[in-house]
Amino acid sequence: MAERELTAKEKQEVEERNRTRPGRAYVPDVDIREDEGGMSLWADLPGVSQENVRVDIEDNVLTIEGEVDLKQYEGLRPLYTEYNVGRFLRRFTLPVSSRFDHDRVIARVSLGVLEIRLPVAEAAKPRRISVTG
Repeated sequence: MAERELTAKEKQEVEERNRTRPGRAYVPDVDIREDEGGMSLWADLPGVSQENVRVDIEDNVLTIEGEVDLKQYEGLRPLYTEYNVGRFLRRFTLPVSSRFDHDRVIARVSLGVLEIRLPVAEAAKPRRISVTG
């Protein structure tokens, strides 16, 4: 078996023009899927508890932000790491604000993954119009 060199993935930093907090903020990796019932988003947030993540929708922008609790890393001297430690931030512009029911959005953290479900609003669902004569 040939030896392979481990190459670390580049850490993506958020570049904000108007920073509200000092320091770096990292971009978590996400998967997004859309179906007839709505949109689902999964963000990798290893080591993040529900108390340390915030999800907002404002002006048609979905924002995920928070931070990895640094207490878990105190005294550790890792040999290799790919996880981003510290603040994280990710923003998504939603396609059409009236398409999703903002009152029924669900967000939960489980096993290091944040799942957000944006259900389609009833008014935006396709429907058949009966034709009369």
